[in-house]
Amino acid sequence: MPDDAIPERLDRALARAFPDVSRARLQDLIRSGQVRRDGAVVLDLSVKVGPGADLSVTIPEAAPPTPKAETLDLVVVYEDGDLIVIDKPAGLVVHPAPGHESGTLVNGLIAHCGDSLSGIGGVRRPGIVHRLDKDTSGLLVVAKNDRAHKGLTEQFADHGRTGPLERVYRALVWGVPEPRVGTIEAALARSQRNREKIAVVRDESGREAITHYHVEEVLDPAGLVALVRCELETGRTHQIRVHMSHRGHPLLGDAVYGSAFKTKASRLDEEARAALQALGRQALHACVLGFAHPRTGEELYFESPLPPEMTALMDSLRR
Repeated sequence: MPDDAIPERLDRALARAFPDVSRARLQDLIRSGQVRRDGAVVLDLSVKVGPGADLSVTIPEAAPPTPKAETLDLVVVYEDGDLIVIDKPAGLVVHPAPGHESGTLVNGLIAHCGDSLSGIGGVRRPGIVHRLDKDTSGLLVVAKNDRAHKGLTEQFADHGRTGPLERVYRALVWGVPEPRVGTIEAALARSQRNREKIAVVRDESGREAITHYHVEEVLDPAGLVALVRCELETGRTHQIRVHMSHRGHPLLGDAVYGSAFKTKASRLDEEARAALQALGRQALHACVLGFAHPRTGEELYFESPLPPEMTALMDSLRR
């Protein structure tokens, strides 16, 4: 505090010194022991501080708001006291984030599971072990207690290399990948040009990413679209979308990684174009999820059929 300052209440002195912090926030900091005068904690808001006083304030990072329970129509595939498996529809965000503070899977799970999710995996991501993009549909497992969260997290971190973890997706891609059965090994990192995108990189900044694929069906006589089964050996953000685009076969409907292929749609017939427009998202579905139960060790295996909007698109391409 300046030597020529007039003695005043502690909270007022701090309000002048920290004009960007509200007075109410400063008062809370005083009450919680975050303010020191001459090295000693001060808890009295009205204590007078005079010339030469050495004041210090610790301003902790604001804690994220706790997501609120919201009743959602969740498709529960399996549930017990340790975990729950959900078949997530496209359009549902998994956990709260800026711009998506409500209406997420986490909000629905809090309402469905009650207090059992509290604190597991963090306030904003309670119980979440892995995630699916907003516009990717399919199977997702959530832990309901700390033991389950630890066991499932370890399995996903191991990528199934020493256990039964299995994650399989089906995707509709432009063109027909060659060879028709193969493995894509290409490290991924946040794009330097667009921080919202993931990119294949060849330096140390990349994280190992491996996708095994095989073409299940060529859906039209011209070879414009193929149904591809993708099995993850690793589980990086946007991995399948980026890997297939990197190979020159981006997913249908992928506005982020397949924008250069928009003209391909003009080669589809009217019915197929309408079905692609009705899909309104990347054609990607998490169809298989297998793992060891984190408490019993039992191997669990789940399958999810392709959603109607994807099958409708496939049917229109076959004609």
